[in-house]
Amino acid sequence: MPAVSTTTSSREQRSGPVPGRHLARLAVEGALEKKALDVTVMDLRGISGEVDYFVICTGQTDVQIRAIVDSVVEKLKTEAGERPLHREGIPGTSRWIVLDYFDLAVHVFNPELRAYYDLERLWGDAPTEQVVDDDSEVELLLEES
Repeated sequence: MPAVSTTTSSREQRSGPVPGRHLARLAVEGALEKKALDVTVMDLRGISGEVDYFVICTGQTDVQIRAIVDSVVEKLKTEAGERPLHREGIPGTSRWIVLDYFDLAVHVFNPELRAYYDLERLWGDAPTEQVVDDDSEVELLLEES
């Protein structure tokens, strides 16, 4: 019988009541409110033992990157009662900010670093969906039946 590979995490489960799928939807909304570009959602369930979803987006300037990060943080705080467990990068000085919500990681890049790190290619096995506009239904984030 072939060995079955499973991805497990040493992280404890987040205690918040809001599913990662819902947090990702809110993150997309927050990013789009500040005109983030190339908003992409990746479903990493079963692929990564650390996170269920990535929301990846691009800001054109340091000011826009800061605005996107602030919008996402505020949206998740007011609508889901969630705060990031960890934050990498400092808006205004970093060209890549990561917000860790345990089930969700939000990546806000400047265009050059996004192209360089190319997370969509790196995690190429994950189902991926580009958000077309503010009114888009993100199929990856719809409730499972």
